Amino acid sequence: MVSDRRVGYLEDLERELGTRGLVARVVRTRSGPVFLRVVNPEAASLAEDVTCAPAPESPDHYFWWSWGERMHGVDDPGGAAGKLAHVLQPLRRDAHCKESHGGDGPVRRAPGRETLVREVLSREPLGGRAGRWDRHERPVGRS
Repeated sequence: MVSDRRVGYLEDLERELGTRGLVARVVRTRSGPVFLRVVNPEAASLAEDVTCAPAPESPDHYFWWSWGERMHGVDDPGGAAGKLAHVLQPLRRDAHCKESHGGDGPVRRAPGRETLVREVLSREPLGGRAGRWDRHERPVGRS
């Protein structure tokens, strides 16, 4: 079955992301494609939903960004994990500190980081489409 093959590719990527310190989970919805939710546990607001599907012009499968752009071939989960790790990397602490606080003082870590990661991992996208969130990190169409 095609979806089993796609799930296998996403699970390969999930394992590779775990070795890089990112939290990932394959999400199956009732309607819509299966996808991989990826979260940086150091900054839970940095998250991405990755799908797996063939390219329109070929039978070869690829990982796809949530906005529909081809990310990387499934034959190299390490390369895809590297791209995700780069995109989900937070700003450097010293740059963030100067921009947000106007000084060189330490940046305090928000309480409940693990809770935020669990919350981001548990969200379901609207209508089974990965990556459909508004700017306030809520599923579009829900309150």
